[in-house]
Amino acid sequence: MQFIDQAKIEVKAGSGGDGMVSFRREKYVPAGGPSGGNGGRGGSVVLASVENLQTLLDFRYLRIFKAEDGKKGGIKNMTGASGNHLRVEVPCGTVIYDAESDEILGDLTYSGQELCIAKGGKGGLGNSHFLSNNNRAPERALPGLPGEERMIRLELKLLAEVGIIGLPNAGKSTLISALSAARPKVADYPFTTLVPNLGVVRKPSGDGTVFADIPGLIEGAHQGTGLGHDFLRHIERTRLLLHLVDVTQPDPVAAYQTIQAELQAYGRGLAERPQILALNKTDALPADSSLPQELADQLRLLSDDPIFVISAVAGIGLEPMLQAIWRQLELAAPVDLPQMPLENHLADQATDDAEKQTQEDAAASMLELASEPTGAGLE
Repeated sequence: MQFIDQAKIEVKAGSGGDGMVSFRREKYVPAGGPSGGNGGRGGSVVLASVENLQTLLDFRYLRIFKAEDGKKGGIKNMTGASGNHLRVEVPCGTVIYDAESDEILGDLTYSGQELCIAKGGKGGLGNSHFLSNNNRAPERALPGLPGEERMIRLELKLLAEVGIIGLPNAGKSTLISALSAARPKVADYPFTTLVPNLGVVRKPSGDGTVFADIPGLIEGAHQGTGLGHDFLRHIERTRLLLHLVDVTQPDPVAAYQTIQAELQAYGRGLAERPQILALNKTDALPADSSLPQELADQLRLLSDDPIFVISAVAGIGLEPMLQAIWRQLELAAPVDLPQMPLENHLADQATDDAEKQTQEDAAASMLELASEPTGAGLE
């Protein structure tokens, strides 16, 4: 499945139905008066987060979403049918931006959240609302109001507990495949991973923890160099970072400092996130090599984070590292996520209709008062 984490779409709410101009035509009811009904309200466009989606791929092929228009008012003061709301499903972790102002409109983090992104237009008033003492047979009605239209930008931020970071070819994909059932592409050249990979790692208690492997970072990633800039946002919501350092590269300490500098430059609290350092690919060194211990001693001068010597491909040192990860997750503070209420964000239909009726009655009363004679003409 192709991984798409950004999309730009157009949403159009339905327009309200037009009001009706009609009169009572009943036997034995002379001068029956106006009986035109109001138009129905247009449908709204609602974004809903669901668990069974992991990408914004669907929005690459379908970019315009339009809700149903309200129906025209009928005779005998019958209100037209309201348009059906359009429910658009997005993955959990989707942030919605206004495409023009770049304002954040919502953040659907948990399954079941819904956000009304474009509200339907109100239905027009029928001619019965224009009845007054001076005009007993009004022949006018109001058209329905247009629904809201806007361009929005969707941005997906993966929801994972642990983010695996490091330079290209540090062994991140090999590690996540060794810890979980994920099977990302693994090869002996840089930038093998082009999209984030998720894997579920089981705790001793049986619960699953989501690990995210993002494409390798290089110097200047926070400015868009390489692939890291596009995918750094996927670790913004992780509670713990697992930093892999390849011990076989020329200067592992400089590689560590490069990643730390990129996290600091990117901001959004990534540099302050708890980390665990893992010196990887020790299987490629001689059995009596002291290099891993020397690197660990040098890194302890730069960081207080726990350091482990591992080999992802050989499975060496993985269990102690996992135990440290579980302990850190218990101590790590949860990342602040937007707390949107789990509701439709649309007015209840009965409340909506009552509000609409109140507004219409007030408009009709004002029109009637304005049309009545004043002053000396009254007895």
